[in-house]
This record gives sequence, structure tokens and C-alpha cells, in this order.
Amino acid sequence: MRRREFITLLGSAAATGPYALRAQQRMPQVAVVLGFAEGDQEGQSRLAALVETFTRLGWSDGRNVRLNIRWAGPVVTRYKAVATEVTAASPDVIAAMTNPFVAQLQPLTKTIPIVFVQVSDSMGAGFVSNIARPGGNITGFENFQPEIGGKWLGLIKEAAPPVARIGILLQLENSSHAAMERVIEKTAPDFGVQVTALNVHDAAEIESAIVRFAQQPNGALIVLASPVTIPNRDLIVMLGARYRLPAIYMFRYFATSGGLIAYGPDQLDQWRGAAIYVDRILKGEKVGDLPVQAPSKYELVINLKAARAIGLNLPASLLARADEVIE
Repeated sequence: MRRREFITLLGSAAATGPYALRAQQRMPQVAVVLGFAEGDQEGQSRLAALVETFTRLGWSDGRNVRLNIRWAGPVVTRYKAVATEVTAASPDVIAAMTNPFVAQLQPLTKTIPIVFVQVSDSMGAGFVSNIARPGGNITGFENFQPEIGGKWLGLIKEAAPPVARIGILLQLENSSHAAMERVIEKTAPDFGVQVTALNVHDAAEIESAIVRFAQQPNGALIVLASPVTIPNRDLIVMLGARYRLPAIYMFRYFATSGGLIAYGPDQLDQWRGAAIYVDRILKGEKVGDLPVQAPSKYELVINLKAARAIGLNLPASLLARADEVIE
């Protein structure tokens, strides 16, 4: 969604009350940074969820607020430069996603409020020191705590009982990935499986890691979302099918792209929440007083077509618990 589309989308909302006066004095600036390529529909849907909520709250781009939309994309090495550019513009609030990008923002400012989205283990990552009262200039909406790793392991083992080896597709430089890997490693003996961390940074490394892992039998994958795995989800799904590797993913869109199982929160709801937090900050609330929010619901999505493609007969008990079954 391009800027002119946002002007049209937001243009119907009028400034009211003290914000009409504030807009005349200085129009608030809000930077929104997404870790997707601009053409990725999943990124567009998340941005739309934030903007539509912001519009309902009375904000209109070009009238009483100025939105600066940045697509950081899948190249993590660009994140430092993007973070520097965003903070140098001194916006009133920054809404930003993913652990790697927030990690680049954090040392650059202690005063600009930052509302994160799609971040995991914010305390473990050092973004906040307290969930209920963050106290600094950062708060937001979390995806997961590391303990979710045990749940993913249990689900993939339930789906494919013969599995004895788990490959975790991840980026160990991401503190939340490292924490989840430790939980999965610790939990693995309870399920009789061995765990291998597959640390990847681009499409070539993804393919090489999966091909090597698939050389031994009874393997399965846990795919952690990152700026590397998200844009390469079609490649990962294709390789999993080719080598008959059952796989579980963090978010619904991996399953709708052809992945076997997804278990995670509704991220669109988190972006709506981020818009509410930005609104509250612009209206004078302190970012440090806004608690970090955890998901209220997780959804289990199962792709039966993907199961048939690898010859997997999923148990009825697992299918009965699914929030969505893709035929």
C-alpha cells in the first residue's frame, strides 16, 4: 500500500478537540517500520490493520498527523541504516516490528516512544525491564515467550509420532530464537527426539541446511519466523514437501502458503493494538506506563493438502482441536 493510498484511506477522519489546535502548531509525526518487502501481502495486511484502527481513532494523514511508512525488508544488514534514518527524523512515536529491528532502534534513542509489534520475549531481549510497567521509552505487543517451543515440539510429535529428529530453522543472533532453541533442546528428551539448530541467513543457506538435514530419516522441522524465513516461506514449504519433512510454523500465513501446521497468535490484532497505543501516547500518556501485551488467543491451523503431499495421516484428535483446517 503506497503513501497516496494511505492519504485516501485516512483522509476522511477530521481532527477534533485539542488535536485540531495541536495540528496547527506542529503536526505529530509517526514512523511505522515493517520488516517486509513492500510487495508482500502479509506486510500490507498488517499495515492496513494499524492504519484502519488509527483512522477510527480520529487521525488523518496530512491533516492532524504525518505517517512515515518504511519497508525495512528482509535484509537484516539494512536495519541499522533504516533505524538511524528513522530516529534522525525525530518522530513523536515509532511503531516497529521484529526483535532484530527493535534491537537496532534501542541504542539510538532513550526519548522517542517506541511501540513494538511481533516481538518475542521482550524482557529476555532487554527491551523492557518490567512487563506491567516498562518504565522506559519502549513497550508493545509480544508474539511469544520462549516456553512456546515446547508446545511446537509436542504438536509436531503428535502429528508425526515416528519423528526422532527436529531441525530448527532459525537465526541464533536473534535473542528470542536462541531462547526458544534452548527450551526446545531442554524439552526434546521428553519426546524422545534430538534437536539440530539450522542457523540460516539467506535462501541459499535455507536450501543447503534443509537438504543436509533431510539426508537422515525421521526428521521434522520447526520454522521460526524471521526476516529470512518469512520472505522465503514458499521455498521452505517446497523443500519440506520434496523431502517429506513434517513442519510446524509460527503463524497462520505459513500454513496458507502450503505449510503443514501453524500455531501462533493473530498478528493483525497486535497491529490494531499498536495503533491504540500510538493514539494514547500522542494524547499524552507515558509510554513507560503502558504494559507490554501478550496475545489473548493462539490459533492452530492445519493444512490437510500438505499432509497428503508427504503421506502423513494426521490423528483425528489433532484435527478436532484445530481452529482452521485447510482442505
